Amino acid sequence: MTQKGISAGTVHKLPSDLRKALISDSAARVKWEDITPLARNEWICWTISVKQAETRRQHVKRVCSELKEGMRRPCCWIGCIHRADKSISPSVKGILAGRSKK
Repeated sequence: MTQKGISAGTVHKLPSDLRKALISDSAARVKWEDITPLARNEWICWTISVKQAETRRQHVKRVCSELKEGMRRPCCWIGCIHRADKSISPSVKGILAGRSKK
């Protein structure tokens, strides 16, 4: 667990903006604690992987709302590419290769 007793992910630490959002939304926090560390890691990675500040704010807000809707992982997310305990699948490698060409 991190500060304020909120659990983090497996690779990523809980960023302060997401921590604040979870602290201020008790229903989302209950759902957060009910998902696995790998699922929390996916949400954190999905939140921090964006480039623009406004998009990140939207992602933080969506983490709370989508958890409360029953989602356990981000929809349409290719998964955390930062995990060292697991190799990247061929399909994800293809997606990442396509992104770098844009």
